[in-house]
Amino acid sequence: MELTSLLAAFGLSSAAGINAYKPLLTIALLARYTSIIALEEPLSILTNGWIIITLTVLLLIELTVDKIPLVDHMNDIIQTVIRPIAGAIVFAIGSGAIGMAHPILAVIAGLILAGGIHTAKSVVRVKSTVLTVGLANWAISLTEDVLAFIAILVAIFFLWLAGM
Repeated sequence: MELTSLLAAFGLSSAAGINAYKPLLTIALLARYTSIIALEEPLSILTNGWIIITLTVLLLIELTVDKIPLVDHMNDIIQTVIRPIAGAIVFAIGSGAIGMAHPILAVIAGLILAGGIHTAKSVVRVKSTVLTVGLANWAISLTEDVLAFIAILVAIFFLWLAGM
């Protein structure tokens, strides 16, 4: 596993801790339409058109509900399972661990990283809702969106470097 692949895995998994669908959709689109990522079985299912449509719809829902006070907290509760799983998947993809002898280590690393970031995000959001009566939720959500986007862009750059 190269350093660039490992950095990509950390970036993708971190983004999954904020929003599960952004890195999954990015990987699906890159694998389907570019040569930056080539997915092996069983993860090549992500390139299926229906999976891409589903991820897009889920992303749009997440981007919307994450900006609404109280609804965002219900979403974070639901995402407590989804974000770490997404983090595990994208860490394994980004690190190239799927074809390795011990991909379980990559899965565990992704679970822990995305789960930790999700937990921190959820705690900050609850505290901000209490302190600002929900008025800052949309601004914090937009900041999280930008941070996840930057993490994904940096991760894609590292994946591109790893492929050179």
